[in-house]
Parts: sequence; structure tokens; C-alpha cells
Amino acid sequence: MIPAKRTTLFLALVAFAALLAALVYGYLRMSKQRTAEAKGDKPVVAESRVEARTNGEVVVNLDLSTQRLIGLQTATLEPATQALAVKAYGRVLEPAPLLSLVSDTASARAALEASSKEYQRLKALFSQGQNASAKALESAQAAMQHDQIGLQVAETQLVAAWGKSVADESDLAALLKSLAKLERVLVRLDLPAGDSPPETPVGAQLVLPGTNAPLDARFLGRATTTDPQVQGAGYLFVAANDAARLAPGLALIGFLQLPGAPLHGVVVPNAAIVRATERAWVYVQTGDTTFQRREVAPDRPVAGGWFVTRGLAPADRLVVTGAQPLLSEERKTQIKVGD
Repeated sequence: MIPAKRTTLFLALVAFAALLAALVYGYLRMSKQRTAEAKGDKPVVAESRVEARTNGEVVVNLDLSTQRLIGLQTATLEPATQALAVKAYGRVLEPAPLLSLVSDTASARAALEASSKEYQRLKALFSQGQNASAKALESAQAAMQHDQIGLQVAETQLVAAWGKSVADESDLAALLKSLAKLERVLVRLDLPAGDSPPETPVGAQLVLPGTNAPLDARFLGRATTTDPQVQGAGYLFVAANDAARLAPGLALIGFLQLPGAPLHGVVVPNAAIVRATERAWVYVQTGDTTFQRREVAPDRPVAGGWFVTRGLAPADRLVVTGAQPLLSEERKTQIKVGD
């Protein structure tokens, strides 16, 4: 029989061995789990579709199946021309001041016509020795002269406020009638201080807030006053208001059209432009599966898009549907693990 002390020692050794085995097993299992978790935390990095070339260009590669998946479409740019123009800022004018001055001029002219006829009538009677006194003739002459001065003042005020070109408008009555009904509107465009075109504008294109389809405006003349805020040259135009979108006080952007050779460029559709880093970009297809991003300056709106003179050329194939996914593909390469 084994003594009691040996039995106790034997059992303690067995228990210690079991505990040690359990600790080793637990450590190995934990190490295996940590290794697996570490592998699982590593991002799955897909093959990049963005290629940075030695000349600094960045090209996105999309195979044909991916192009069909995102609905990518391109269009060939056509040559386009626009009149030479400078950008200006302005507003639709209230026509009441012009209507009032023209009305005053018309009233003064009518008064002069009446007093002139009376003077001529009395003058004829007086010369024939009929019932017309010299005093009556003098009074009629004074009234006529007064009305002449009144007409001169009214005409001077009209020219001073609106310019000789407006005062001498060939069909001023018809213009005033259309202005009163808001069928046409007066527009003033001002250039920034120091920006004065070398030649007189021949017309303008107006761009309303929230739109980029320009409206044509006819040139009336140069403004006789300076806008205290802009401090640049001002010009007056008249535009049709067929859709009643132009109301007095409306602020807008205009392009003063100047005489001379037109500008040559292309029209970029609105859908082709994407925004990044506070700039405007488009994607040009350079191969069956390659697309290059180019910067553009969309500052000349035209019907259906923007007139662009730099960075693009006729016959370039422009991405008109799917430009945003191309930009997103580029941005993927800029995202770092842990961001």
C-alpha cells in the first residue's frame, strides 16, 4: 500500500500537469484565433483601374463589360462658334421712370403744339387788322416760348437719364407699350471697374438664375450713370419676355457681344461635367477602354451646355453618361486604409 503522503503528492502532480496542458492548449488556440482575425482585418484590395502615366496624365481603364454595366455613353464633339463677348452683371430695370419721363416729354410737346397754333392764329389776325390786339399776340408768343422751354427741359431730362439712343428710338411708343405690359423688359449690364470693351456691343446674351439657356437682347445704348457698387461701364438692352420670366429687379448675368471674328470651340453638355477640387472636369475616351480626365472652364452657357474654347477639340469623344463613376474609380486610389 502507498503511504498517504505519496498519494497526495501524486495527485497534486497529476492536477498540475492537467492545468499546464490546459494552459498550453488555450494559448495555442488563442494564438490561432488572433492570427485568423489579423488576416481577416486586412482589406481586400481589388486590382486598380487607374493608371498614372509618365507625362502626368491619369487614365481610367474600364473593360467593355463594365462600361455596359454602368451605362457609359460617349458623344463626338462638333465644332461650334460664338461671338466675341465679355462677361457682365446686371438686373432687369423698372420701366416706370422711363415711362414717366417720356410722358412728360409728350405732354410738353403737345402743349407747345397748342400754343404755337394759337400764336400763329393771332399773328395772322393781327397782320390782317382783324380782332386781335398786340397784347393778346404778345401773350400768345410768351406762352409759346414757355412751352418751348418746357419741351427742352423734358427732352434734356430724358436724354440725361436714359441716353440719346433711347430718346431717339425709332418706335419709342411701341417700345413703351410693350414695357408697360412686361412683354419686353429693359436690362442694364455693368462691367467690373476697369473692364471696358474696345468697341460698342452689338447685342447681349442674358443668363437667368438657375438656368443656362441664354436669351438674346438688343443693344439700346450706353448707360448715362455709373452703378455705385460696380463702378464700371454700364449698357442698356431690351429683351423679349415671352415666358414672363423677367421681372424688374431680377439679377442676372450677361455676355456683351462684340463685333469681330467669332470664337471657335465646342459645346460640352451639362451631363458631361463633374466637379472635383472646386474645379470642373470631363472625361475624354482615348481608346476602346481608356478614359482621361481633363479640366474645362464652363463659363459661357449656351443652349444644352457650355461653350468651351480650351482643353477640348472637335472630334474628341466625350463621356456624356457615366462620368461620375469614372471619377469615383479615380478616388478609390486616393483612399488610404484606416481613413
